[in-house]
Amino acid sequence: MRDKPLIVQSDRTMLLDVHHQDSEACRSDLVKFCELIKSPEHVHTYSLSAISLWNAASSGVNSEFITERIQFWSRFPVSESVLFYVNDITSRFGKVVLSASEDPMYYMLTIESARIKAEMAARKNIAKMLVPNDEQSFLIEKYHRGEIKLQLIKLGYPVDDRIPLEKGISVPMALREKTQGGYKFGVRAYQRQAAQALLGDLGPGCGYGTIVLPCGSGKTVVGMQIMSLLQTKTLIVTTNIAAVHQWRDEILDKTNLKREQIGEYTGESKNPKEVTVCTYQVLTYRPDKEGPFPHLELLTKGEWGLIIYDEVHMLPAPVFKVTAELQAVYRVGLTATLVREDGREDEVFSLVGPKRFDIPWNELQQQGFIAEAFCHEIRVDLPTEMEIPYAVGNKREKFRMASENPLKLDVVKALVARHPDDFILIIGQYISQLEIIASLFDLPIITGSTPNTKREELYRLFKEGEINILVVSKVANFAIDLPDASVAIQVSGTFGSRSEEAQRLGRILRPKDRASFFYSIVTRYSNEEEFAANRQKFLAEQGYSYEIEVWPH
Repeated sequence: MRDKPLIVQSDRTMLLDVHHQDSEACRSDLVKFCELIKSPEHVHTYSLSAISLWNAASSGVNSEFITERIQFWSRFPVSESVLFYVNDITSRFGKVVLSASEDPMYYMLTIESARIKAEMAARKNIAKMLVPNDEQSFLIEKYHRGEIKLQLIKLGYPVDDRIPLEKGISVPMALREKTQGGYKFGVRAYQRQAAQALLGDLGPGCGYGTIVLPCGSGKTVVGMQIMSLLQTKTLIVTTNIAAVHQWRDEILDKTNLKREQIGEYTGESKNPKEVTVCTYQVLTYRPDKEGPFPHLELLTKGEWGLIIYDEVHMLPAPVFKVTAELQAVYRVGLTATLVREDGREDEVFSLVGPKRFDIPWNELQQQGFIAEAFCHEIRVDLPTEMEIPYAVGNKREKFRMASENPLKLDVVKALVARHPDDFILIIGQYISQLEIIASLFDLPIITGSTPNTKREELYRLFKEGEINILVVSKVANFAIDLPDASVAIQVSGTFGSRSEEAQRLGRILRPKDRASFFYSIVTRYSNEEEFAANRQKFLAEQGYSYEIEVWPH
């Protein structure tokens, strides 16, 4: 046994002793080719996966470096099966290369081995896109650029796309040194690094990918930094109208673009400009379930030079399909977590691009760029009169009864009293529950049916300190900038959604001069406990631990 910080296990997980003197040096190597799975107090768990290794290979990290670093840091000899897996999976990246061809109607797909070529030809859904060219290559129609990448990653061979991206229509812009409000503004070092990791030298294989940054760390600024470097016609797709207006206001505040250069494309206004911000909802709208999506042409016919997919882990299926057609465009996905409950991370890799940059939440917290947060799970009993109805209900009925447990109201009241000087968000899944809370405590409420003008007015009053408590439904999960919010009380959630838990915590992570508190109220001895445990997994992986309180004390 050697005095090293890492234990490499044969199931391809790695345990890092964070108290070892070399743990930071080891971690800086691991993040290049592993995924962080858990990061509680003493031992952090990393995992090697096909996607993590292909992310590494796409950024120039080869298998020799990976195997050498694993063996160097390992306390015990590394299993041959792990080393074989690294070499085998990593070598698959680059076996299939997509490049320009002499025929302007086609791209060329070059395959390193005859076996892979035969395997591709044997798959009907792949073979129909292939035009025989020579012994080592096929031609594919330009239209199939995204679809072939999508199908081949499912086959286990990620495509190395070496076709330079097309320059879009020029839109000169620059970042301000002072905001419109007169505050000093500068791009942080990690935000510059994220933008540079995506764009590289703007040559083949650069200019597309995914950037993973914690909630509250300034993903919008990274997007604007990329815009300022490319200076091109830009489409930003985000989660809701409030986020559209937030992007617009941030661009006006921190760049020299004028109001008339920034357009909105939503259910309320369809006015595309040199920089346009739209919602996923409007892109995926269609009058009937079997009909076409009338607004998807905004993506395909907008002559964009850059597309920013905000909260890319929320990318809906119809947009995936169109994204497959947009492979010649500079594009970036921004997210706090690549966790998708539908398991389509490989499609984000194929169509938007590989992960180009990631930074641990606790690292930014230690540097003061996001707030320190304390997480509490408060468990309450079910009222006696609800025990029989709960016992005979189906799984969904049980979850709803547990979520809307009326005894949670006493907890909310006590928590509000515990934080008299804080700015508080009370967040939930069920509108009827939220309406009861808002009525009982005479609080303003924002739901999906709240008119956008009313929403923005309430957000403004909260920001300016005229109100300090807001009741919000899941419309506030994403991309809402309420910098003074320091307490979140979650009364109910969407089953076991890990990404939702992360986003809700993110509402209170803007840096401030006080700690933040995240409370999740859960019914004891119910299936809500099981779903809550799953929801908390992602935050536990980021180093957050939940203190359990049983109510009443």
